[in-house]
This record gives sequence, structure tokens and C-alpha cells, in this order.
Amino acid sequence: MPASSLLLPLLPFAAVLPVFAGQDGQQQAAQTDIIAIRKDQWSRMTVPVKVVEQGPFRFLIDTGSQNTVLSRDLARRLSLVPNRKARLVSVAGTQIVDTVDLDQIDLGRRSYYGLTAPLLESEHMGADGILGLDSLQGQRVLVDFKKGLMAIDDAKNLGGNRGFEIVVEARRRSGQLIMADAKLEGIKVQVVIDTGAETSIGNLALQRALSKKRKREQIQLLSVTGDQINADLGYARWLEISEVRFNNVAIAYTDAPAFKALKLDSRPSLLLGMRDLRSLDRLAIDFATRRILFDIPAGVL
Repeated sequence: MPASSLLLPLLPFAAVLPVFAGQDGQQQAAQTDIIAIRKDQWSRMTVPVKVVEQGPFRFLIDTGSQNTVLSRDLARRLSLVPNRKARLVSVAGTQIVDTVDLDQIDLGRRSYYGLTAPLLESEHMGADGILGLDSLQGQRVLVDFKKGLMAIDDAKNLGGNRGFEIVVEARRRSGQLIMADAKLEGIKVQVVIDTGAETSIGNLALQRALSKKRKREQIQLLSVTGDQINADLGYARWLEISEVRFNNVAIAYTDAPAFKALKLDSRPSLLLGMRDLRSLDRLAIDFATRRILFDIPAGVL
């Protein structure tokens, strides 16, 4: 059966150089930033971002990417010259890539300084850049799927836990928040929220744990690096994270290097993508307190 193509963006992080001093520096805005979200052709979330006081440009919001990323085209337009190399781990493999230093990027009224951004081709990203975890750490990112808005601030200014039915504790690893209180069809699974991927990705340990023989379609995952990797596309009847239930979850099973980089390759693990997250009313990722908050549609619980 010929493989079909499915675009999934950069996964996590890569050992993109060390995290430099000041890399997550930010200028606090006087008020909460509320930013309109747009969808790209794969229904991933994009926001307007200014780079070195020019733009705005369209950036993908990717909680699965450790670093903010810039397209080569945009770097040339802004006369940003590559300086150092970095090793970048994606869904499909590892690459050595060029990086540029970003003195400043602006999202709403918030400014971030001293970032080191890997360079990738815009045709593979589908955007001018990727807004990664280095721009989001220490804050709460609230996504309102119903209104198409995103807010960034500390938890108190965003209303604390008010309006969220379910709050899940997570642990931090390489900047990612990993939820362990989850089961997929009765199998205990570790879950990472990945807003940069349309379809969820499961590791081979999860595929083996779901030992029932099921019909699966072979597909190819195309990373934002341009690399491809084969995967088995299957469907799980349900996934539960604490009391949040997702039904009919599409999962691409593959031996993605990102799982090993996160030390999630030996136990059943899942990178939960936008196809399922969009079933929520709101989602808040609180990096400061290591909590994920879920606001689910009325009548679901």
C-alpha cells in the first residue's frame, strides 16, 4: 500500500546548543496579552510575532519545540547572519542546522531577548517561524479554542483555576511538561501536549502494549526539517487524562528520536496533537507551576 503524507512539525527540542544566559528573558507587559489565533492549512495555531522590531510574521505555536525557530527566508530578509551550528532532534531524525541570534522578538506587548534560533525551510514549517518553549517558560499559556484567542501571563492574572474543571499535575523534563496520570484503553501512558502537531504520535512501546491486532495504515510523517519517517496510523477508542476523556484518537506509531531525547522511549508515551485538543473549550499550560488545566464542553463530564 503506498504511503500517504502527513505533515507534523518539529518535535521537541533538540539539543539545540546549551540554553544561554538570558535566553528566556522577557519584558513584563502591563496587562495580560490576548492574541488572536489563526489556523494554518493543517489547523495548527499561528500568531503574529515581530522579529527585531519588524513584521509581524506568522509563527506556529509549538509546545513540543524547545526552541524558537526562524525560517531561512525570513533570516535573509532581516539580514540575520548564521553563526553557530546546533544539533536538532525532530520527529524524523537528527540534523545539524545553522542558528542565528535574535536580539528581540515581540508577541503582543511582551518582548523576549537573547534567543538563539535554529534555521529551517519555510516550506517545511508552513510558517515564518515557530514560537517554542524558550519564549513560554515561567508563564501560563491559555488557549481558548471556542473564541480563537490565546493569552499569556502568570496564573493569577489569568484567573487561577477558575472555570477549569480539571487540573493535572505534571513533571518537567527538558522544558516539557509530562503528564503521567493518563490511560489509553486501560494502558498507563505518559502524555506530552504538542500544539505543533496535528495528529498525535505514539512510541513503539505504546504500540506493543496495545497488543490487539488492528488494521493500520502505513503513512509517512514529514518533519519541519524536511525529513520523513514511516509510521503506522491507528485509532484508539479512548484516552483519559485524569478525568478528561478523548474518544477515537488517531495515533501515528513510530520510533521517533524525540521520544529517546525525552527519555520516553522505553514506556508507553504519547505526544497529544491538535486533532484531539480542539475538542476542548480551553486549555491552559502553566509552566511555572507544572500544571495542565482543562476546560471541557458542557455536558461532557
